[in-house]
Amino acid sequence: MELVAGCYEQVLFGFAARPAESWTIVPDFTHHAHSASLSAVSVNNRYVVTGSRDETIQIYDMKKKIEHGALLQHNGTITCLEFYGTAHLLSGAEDGLICIWNTKRWECLKSIRAHKGHVTSLSIHPSGKLALSVGTDKTLRTWNLVEGRSAFIKNLKQNAHIIKWSPDGERYVTVITNKVDIYKLDTASIIGTITTEKRISSLRFITDSILAIAGDDEIIRFYSCDSQKCLCEFKAHENRIKDIYSFEREGQHVIVTASSDGYIKMWNLDLNKIKDVPSLLCEVNTKARLTCLAVWLDQASETKENSDKAATSSQANEDKKSSIVRKSKACWADNTDKTEKRKQKITPEKQTLEAPLQKKKKKWSSSA
Repeated sequence: MELVAGCYEQVLFGFAARPAESWTIVPDFTHHAHSASLSAVSVNNRYVVTGSRDETIQIYDMKKKIEHGALLQHNGTITCLEFYGTAHLLSGAEDGLICIWNTKRWECLKSIRAHKGHVTSLSIHPSGKLALSVGTDKTLRTWNLVEGRSAFIKNLKQNAHIIKWSPDGERYVTVITNKVDIYKLDTASIIGTITTEKRISSLRFITDSILAIAGDDEIIRFYSCDSQKCLCEFKAHENRIKDIYSFEREGQHVIVTASSDGYIKMWNLDLNKIKDVPSLLCEVNTKARLTCLAVWLDQASETKENSDKAATSSQANEDKKSSIVRKSKACWADNTDKTEKRKQKITPEKQTLEAPLQKKKKKWSSSA
């Protein structure tokens, strides 16, 4: 298990989290990842990808611990990254584009002009058929990923900066400054609103109906999506919290937080005692101004990710999702004419993952 975090200092941190009688966090690597501050990070079972203000997406192979290459399709800060399974990655940026990537060949399958302004956040439905995005054009857009086209546009009164699907895909939330609007999928209407005192910087579904919310203060709050009431709140850091991640391991729910105070902390959350303050498992001081966080879970170990699009343990559901991904890939390719295909391919000077650059793969520097 690896905690990966980006910061303003352009460095990607890797910390091995080791569960034993007591959890420990051991520095694993530091890597000068970009020429500007890191703005987004995402993981799947093999790779970590990072986005930056330098307009690039860097790829890291966590199995081999090497730098794998870079994607240069966007013009503008990379604002959001999200994997779907092992085959696809979606990226959004200040250029208003959402790019759909095949993670086997790292090929741009489709580049969508998603928003007139910046893309501020995106989220993929657990089925892989839909995605949502919000931008600085005050719109919430629904995307049909099977056909690679816009399905619905909703005008918002203000710019939203976060959007998330619930793990079961039956609801989604948008964040506008300090307000969380909760939508029901079948009606696309707001069924509740949560308002906090400070601007919200990060949000995570812990279960289908429980949200962890952090903002421009030191407090993490758990809210019920059904009642919109605060179930618990506690001081987690000494400065504002920049990101929250969560996962489940052997029935234990773990919350990971990153703050501007430089600390990454791991917390044990007992869902049966949700009103009790989570207990601190361990912490590490990166001595950097952290901006983004993710947890890479080695699929060989007995771990299960509990992210926004948490996959079920049923093999039947996994097969169904794989089928959806295969169909989506075919539709994206088949619905695009040859001229458009040429536009979508990375130009030779940008194609950093082909043989010439693969020969230059770099080992990460150890922080030990």
